[in-house]
Amino acid sequence: MESFERARLDAYFTKIATQFTSTDEVTSFLVTHLLPERPGFVRAVAAMSRLRTVLPKPKSITPAAQREVEQTIPVDTLSRELFAEPDAALDYFESRAAGEPVVLLDVGGYFAPTLAELHARFSGQILGVIEDTENGHRRYEDLDKLPCPIISVARSPLKDPEDFLVGQSVVFSTEAVMRGRGDILHGRPALVIGFGKLGSSIARLLHAKGVQVTVHDIDPVRRTQALSQGFTVARDREDALRGAGLVLCATGAVSLHGEDFPHLCNGAYVATVTSSEDELELSGLPDVYTRTMVGDHVTRYQTTGHYFYLANGGNAVNFLHGASVGPFVFLVQAEILAGIRMLTRTDLAPGMHEATADDRAAIAATWLSYFNR
Repeated sequence: MESFERARLDAYFTKIATQFTSTDEVTSFLVTHLLPERPGFVRAVAAMSRLRTVLPKPKSITPAAQREVEQTIPVDTLSRELFAEPDAALDYFESRAAGEPVVLLDVGGYFAPTLAELHARFSGQILGVIEDTENGHRRYEDLDKLPCPIISVARSPLKDPEDFLVGQSVVFSTEAVMRGRGDILHGRPALVIGFGKLGSSIARLLHAKGVQVTVHDIDPVRRTQALSQGFTVARDREDALRGAGLVLCATGAVSLHGEDFPHLCNGAYVATVTSSEDELELSGLPDVYTRTMVGDHVTRYQTTGHYFYLANGGNAVNFLHGASVGPFVFLVQAEILAGIRMLTRTDLAPGMHEATADDRAAIAATWLSYFNR
């Protein structure tokens, strides 16, 4: 990032922080993709709270960004196991923020498994969680009982531009990976699993490139939406897998289970929009499959009479090329900052919440004043 771009970004976040400042001090834990532009957001979170640690998503860390953040904020290693067991999770929080009011900034529902125990046993106070993704939104929504407020930005209209551009980057990277092996999209029917904001964007972009697209989604409403937009909607999932030369997984949950992989047609490519642990059940793949790297970012899975290709080890394929969505990501980050103020007010009941329309309008207006150049 050029110096003038960094200065503009810092000025933008300073303005946002001023708009959503709170008189109450609060501590924060931040899960984030540590991409090149992300230190500006980290600085903004640190300006609005006592940021105790940054927990970067394991498959999306840019070393230069991590080095920059580590100069001022501790960076810890993130894994699903870190917050899977209540006693270990509690020890982690007590060692970093004992007795303090805490907000958790999440990307993917990492805190969900032990949230109730943490809320009940932590010596401080868990004020709530701010969740960025659809996958994480569902993880919190699926809990039997939420012990505190969960502010979700996953379905915010401010996230729509980001989702559209992520869809573009997924299609770009998938095509680049295929071309690296001498294959192309054209003439290769595609199956898009999941027709949410990301999946629908991917389907439209593939269609615009002349690719025959079939959609599968467990939600009948989304299936009708896909059909109304001119896509073929799979009646039978296994048949759809057999007929697809490219499978793009965009559910935010497990799209392909172990028993699904043998149904893939020979030579099919599989790519995802999130981490392999969330989207693919690779551990359930039959042991008869051997794995061979056949390109910089392509793994061939092969057994007698069957083979398919997996892009980027099953992790988000667009991260191979930076996954940048330009300044539009700063809209969502500003809404996350607004969420910190919402939680510090401590008047929200346990449950799922969103930012107000007025707050979103204020964020959009500020963003336009800085980035509509």
